[in-house]
Amino acid sequence: MTPFLAVDVQYGGNFDGALDDINALFQMPPIFEFGIGGLDLSINRTILIIWLATAAAFLLFRAAFSDARIVPGKLQSACEMVIDFVRNIALDIIGPKGVKFVPLLTTFFVFIFAMNLMKITPGIMLPPTSRMAVTGFLALTAWVVYVSVGIKTHGFLGYIKEVSIPPGTPKAILPILAVIEFVSNLILRPFALAIRLFANMVAGHILVVITLVTVHVFLYPRPGLPVGILALGISPLVFGFELFIIGLQAYIFTLLTAVYISSSLESH
Repeated sequence: MTPFLAVDVQYGGNFDGALDDINALFQMPPIFEFGIGGLDLSINRTILIIWLATAAAFLLFRAAFSDARIVPGKLQSACEMVIDFVRNIALDIIGPKGVKFVPLLTTFFVFIFAMNLMKITPGIMLPPTSRMAVTGFLALTAWVVYVSVGIKTHGFLGYIKEVSIPPGTPKAILPILAVIEFVSNLILRPFALAIRLFANMVAGHILVVITLVTVHVFLYPRPGLPVGILALGISPLVFGFELFIIGLQAYIFTLLTAVYISSSLESH
């Protein structure tokens, strides 16, 4: 063991000179294993966190509106602010037609915010949105909605034309541009929507873990103490920054979904 690693052992107590694979932060072995007809339906920690966060969000809004009053209390006011916030997004982006999409957009915003918040929740410290399967499912749901809206509004062939052929396109570049627009609008949009949320949550999760591990390893009365003190001092900034990103990513996903729905409803 090198002297540096020996020092780490003294300060961290458990460091044996070998760092764990970074993928270990995201590998969730099954807690309850079972399947049906060859389909693996095992329950791991990520699924339990999703259930917990979903139940917490449901109970919060249930408590806020189960006995709704004209003069709302603090909890009802807070939840109404969330709904009004999303309603304003829908009306600003989609217009009057956006009212009927408010429940969907509110669900997206609240669900994603609750999932992201698990990143800095003591005892959990893992956002389910750091799993591509979760963000992919959310993006696929948004894709189904805005494509269905487009087909319902313009018809199948009409919608394909809307997303593939911008008005005023010169005929010389139309074949190439049509393919680019089709791929961009119908394939890359949901992929980018999923990747954006996934990548930000992965990066944030790693940042939080590194900060906490640094505090744990170096916050001992030995030569590495200044490093531990520095990590402890910046940890509130890290958590504050991550709280901002948690809300921002929920907002961006909701906003972009509204933009895509609006583009499906309107002609170029």
